[in-house]
Amino acid sequence: MGTALIHDEEMTKYKLLWVDPACKIEVPERLTVTYEALIQNGLTDRCVSVPVREATDADILLVHSEEYLEAVKKTPYMTLEDLKEFTLQYGDVYFHPNIYHCAKLAAGAALQLVDSVMTGKVRNGMALVRPPGHHSMRSAANGFCVFNNVAIAARYAKQKYGLKRVLIVDWDVHHGQGGAVLVLYFSWHRYEHQKFWPQLRESDYDSVGKDKGAGFNINVPWNQVGMKNSDYLSLFCHVLLPVAYEFCPDLVLVCAGFDSAIGDPEGKMCATPDVFAHLTHLLMNLAGGKLCAVLEGGYNLTSLPQSVCQTVQTLLGDPAPRPANLDGPCESALESLHCVRSAHRQYWSSLKHAVIKSFHMNVFFHLIRETLLKAEADSVALATLSSLIALVEKMEKNEVQSGYHACCVFPIRRDCRYRFFFPLLTCLHELQADVIMFNDFSSDLQWLGSGRRCGCSDALGFTQAVLSLLLPLGYEYDPSLVLLVRMSDSGVCDNMWQQLTGLLLGLAQGRTLVLMQVNAIPILDILPSSLLGDAAPSLRQLDAPLPEDVEALERLRHRLQADWKLLQTTGEHADAILINTAHHQTYSQFPPITASC
Repeated sequence: MGTALIHDEEMTKYKLLWVDPACKIEVPERLTVTYEALIQNGLTDRCVSVPVREATDADILLVHSEEYLEAVKKTPYMTLEDLKEFTLQYGDVYFHPNIYHCAKLAAGAALQLVDSVMTGKVRNGMALVRPPGHHSMRSAANGFCVFNNVAIAARYAKQKYGLKRVLIVDWDVHHGQGGAVLVLYFSWHRYEHQKFWPQLRESDYDSVGKDKGAGFNINVPWNQVGMKNSDYLSLFCHVLLPVAYEFCPDLVLVCAGFDSAIGDPEGKMCATPDVFAHLTHLLMNLAGGKLCAVLEGGYNLTSLPQSVCQTVQTLLGDPAPRPANLDGPCESALESLHCVRSAHRQYWSSLKHAVIKSFHMNVFFHLIRETLLKAEADSVALATLSSLIALVEKMEKNEVQSGYHACCVFPIRRDCRYRFFFPLLTCLHELQADVIMFNDFSSDLQWLGSGRRCGCSDALGFTQAVLSLLLPLGYEYDPSLVLLVRMSDSGVCDNMWQQLTGLLLGLAQGRTLVLMQVNAIPILDILPSSLLGDAAPSLRQLDAPLPEDVEALERLRHRLQADWKLLQTTGEHADAILINTAHHQTYSQFPPITASC
């Protein structure tokens, strides 16, 4: 299966017809330069082109009121003065005689994408649409948006395909106040303590949803500008992904707004376009790979096309570039992260971490597993080492991206240090999830063991260890090679193995080497597809992990976070924030972009 790309030039055929400083940045060139960039990078030829259709009245009425739809239907026949007057009813939006037609195409494109993915014609895809949609509400246009494309797509998918769980991820820099309908909705957005548009109280972290929907609305308010790659990845690892895996969605919809990228006049953030490759990759193993990205904002005509290209490349299965400038989340981001986790702790088992003090002790302890590292003098080990070196050389020359090897013994240290300066080794061994990292300046291995069982009976616990420990460590360590060792006694079921492999492919530009004991050969049936980037099967909805395991995991994270900044989940004022949270819980590969960051 391929990747769908939906685009129609017709959606560029409307524009602002009068002077409006708030709306002047929403221009047709947003689509034209983006599509041209996709062509220039050879991405359109690699995608499956899906035709656009107009959304029907029935489609639109899944989300919007009949009165609002009938009002918008009249806009093609309005004079310029009538359009101006009609626009004044709403906030930061403009109308044009052709915008109703374009809005129907935009919503219809999202529905076509859902149909293509849900029927198996493609694995995933992206719709380049205009006008955007996530600000429009039931009876109101808002923020350049006429119809709520992704909200319509979510209800359409639930109704037509009988889906029970849909995840919407909104990484646009503005809060998509119209998007939370019968789904798990995650949004990060500029908030600045309610000073930034749309200045809604319900955009704050303690707006978690009401009644049966409590806990299904996750708001991450950015209270200062200048957020970077580390801030975005931290939120994914410590909030979104743990909850998403526990939720186990049938479909992932992305409100792909790129005004959260560097250089955008609206967002004023400092995240580089390549981070969207990693965000996309981290979502691709959910829902069996069923992912639909729909364009929302993005107003810098340099960073927008670059960010879209990074997203589409990742959807196509290309390795994500090595992330840059991962220096840990800033204090403001940590405050937001801590508040969100605290507000949702009562709803999600994956966030029920014990609040404990940091341990001031040496982070690293040196333990060498003699049963893992055999002496290279052994003839079998020498033969294994020789074949491994040959495979590593092919990876170094970019002849292959990844590979696997079945062997009896593991002469890992000599092979890794033979070619790569910064390898990351993950070993599934003796019913534990151990992370072994090579230090380039030491001959010793650094072992970070969570001591957790990782069989299918504790899938959420194992997933939590991977998301909150292994991934942040891996991203900050920035390895040039990932080694994944599967021992015969790992106790890891095949679905979880595929999830782990898929997540780790986002590191080291996809350079992944899998080593297995010969009696683990049955895994070969599924291993090639995992290394080729095929989506892992969905995990079932996961039970809560054992409290003592959660506490052990948190203790380890606290011990390590002084040296590994991406493990941090609280800022310097965590205790004060926690008190405040308790009160509020009563509410239900491109050229660089220059910017001053």
